[in-house]
Amino acid sequence: MDKNRCHWVSDENIYKEYHDNEWGIPVYDDETLFEFLTLEGFQAGLSWITILKKRENFRKAFDNFDYKKIAEYDEAKYEELLQNEGIIRNKLKIKAAITNAKAYMEVQKEFGSFSKYIWAFVEHKPIQNHFKSSKEVPAKTELSDKISKDLKKRGFKFVGSTIVYAHMQATGMVNDHTTDCFRHKEVQE
Repeated sequence: MDKNRCHWVSDENIYKEYHDNEWGIPVYDDETLFEFLTLEGFQAGLSWITILKKRENFRKAFDNFDYKKIAEYDEAKYEELLQNEGIIRNKLKIKAAITNAKAYMEVQKEFGSFSKYIWAFVEHKPIQNHFKSSKEVPAKTELSDKISKDLKKRGFKFVGSTIVYAHMQATGMVNDHTTDCFRHKEVQE
């Protein structure tokens, strides 16, 4: 018998793997946080499964999400990315990834790490939600509004409140596994 998962998980193995092994697990390392922030930005207006299926292509195209390298991308690299059929070829999203890499390093300079900065919004401890159904799970919150506003002030792009909340869910800042999902209790431990 298959495990009971959150409503959004389809039968596709890539989705199950992501849900079971990544989504909602607290992430504190800056490299992974940048990868998620970048992927969430590219996901805007698209389904997450689309991003998951292209994730390896994104890793190759964006130097394994090495923000130090991405911050140095020139016009030639930008044009190369626009031609890469393995990723989402959206001009604004590609430019945003480069802009965000630069802003990311500025945050690191100010706070010591992006992790310290972003986790301070939840007092360095995941918010434990207890939603019974997917209908209760918000697309954004007052807190994601606040973080979004602060990121934008720091020069980040494609960091609207909905994207920020998805980032919070993915990186375990909030536990939004529904209570009937087998992962709900597991990510609390």
